[in-house]
Amino acid sequence: MEYLDLQLIHALKIDGRAPLRRIASALGVSDQMVARRYARLRETAALRVVGRLNPRPVGQSVWVLRLQCVPHAALGLARALAEREDTRWVRLASGGTEIVCHLVVAGAGDDDRDELLLDRIPAGRRVTSITAHRLLRLFKGGPTSWDGPASVLGRPALSQAQQDALAPPYPTPDARSGPVELTDLDHVLLAVLSRDGRAPHAALAATARCHESTARRRITHLRTAGALFFDLEVDERPIGNPSATAMWLTVRPAHLATIGATLATHPEVAYAAATTGRTNLVATTLTADDEALYTYLADRLGPLPGIETVETAPIIRTVKRVGTIPKVHPIKPDNEQARR
Repeated sequence: MEYLDLQLIHALKIDGRAPLRRIASALGVSDQMVARRYARLRETAALRVVGRLNPRPVGQSVWVLRLQCVPHAALGLARALAEREDTRWVRLASGGTEIVCHLVVAGAGDDDRDELLLDRIPAGRRVTSITAHRLLRLFKGGPTSWDGPASVLGRPALSQAQQDALAPPYPTPDARSGPVELTDLDHVLLAVLSRDGRAPHAALAATARCHESTARRRITHLRTAGALFFDLEVDERPIGNPSATAMWLTVRPAHLATIGATLATHPEVAYAAATTGRTNLVATTLTADDEALYTYLADRLGPLPGIETVETAPIIRTVKRVGTIPKVHPIKPDNEQARR
């Protein structure tokens, strides 16, 4: 993949709703060039911008689930989990005998915890063991910055000046943002944005049966309040096919904040979070190959003080990423979105 494509992916990670004209200006190329590359990435790398809620400000909690399965059942269970609207990052790991996924739970009361443990996790002979870790603190991933696949492939990230030019005029969503109450209109808008985060305001307004200015105002409000951000889905295979690995770390509590912050600075780390459970830090790495993974484990991760154990699980297939699985074609950007 050409470097411009990697830059475009990084730009959309910074602001998924940035107009293509603004991206072209920041990258120093023509509007037409960016539009062509964007269209090609949608076709060849399944590129998709999706709107996501920042869980804690809207009263949600996130669990990371590990399901050990009999080999012939793992893919079917993973696909069943992927069809749920409350799951993210459904992946097959460990040679196809393990499912790793994120589950979003609305509310944190006792009834919600009981529902999670008793009703939401598949049971039966096909699942041999289940481990659930509640996410406590996000260090990297979701609304946080990431240089994208360019850094994994050894290519330079966008310059700070380019990143500043692309940064949206909203504060970065934070887990400790104040509570936000969602309206019925918000839920309609979010349902569309979860399928196509670049849906034009006119299309959003038509679906929600409201004025375009109202749709624009609600999205601005949610982004300003730290409740809504835009994430990026992309198939890694056309962009170098880096090896994805899930890592489960046991870190001494006194070192947890430091280790989490350190991992967030590593270009190999795409996701890192502190969790409950026997292991208390989960991470996902992307490396060029197995030798690069070994080097990362031995030379970068190993010397860090406070890490007691590291368990790795190679990801062999991603069944679902961050957005809902589309049942209809996503709304295509119209000329309004390209012009702005």
